[in-house]
Amino acid sequence: MAGQLMYLVDTNIWLEVLLEQEQAQEAYRFLGSVESNCVFITDFSFHSIALILTRLKQSHALLDFIRDTFVEGRVVLLHLKPEDISLVTSVMHEFNLDFDDAYQYVAAEQHKLTMISFDTDFDKTPMGRKPPGKVEF
Repeated sequence: MAGQLMYLVDTNIWLEVLLEQEQAQEAYRFLGSVESNCVFITDFSFHSIALILTRLKQSHALLDFIRDTFVEGRVVLLHLKPEDISLVTSVMHEFNLDFDDAYQYVAAEQHKLTMISFDTDFDKTPMGRKPPGKVEF
């Protein structure tokens, strides 16, 4: 993996595919083009996806996601320590981000990952983000 770009994939990318939304093809192309061991997801995103899918009564889709992503795939699950939340709140105030975006930002920054997201809120940060269709392989 040395020299290979590593990506933190935001919640909205996964949901585009799982819920077959408007930008699903762009998200799916990205996810299908990158080695899964170069893809990271936060525990916050994982639990958000689980919450959304189960509220939509799509437990089967959640189980398929877990199998495809973590069991058969090699996507890496990241978490922040409780003491990292002070960084999250600092980022919230500094860049005017919601908690979920600040959580993603801190995780990406700590692990030196490229943020993949449709969320333009990341554009006001030094790290920025790339929409999946703008990633070059």
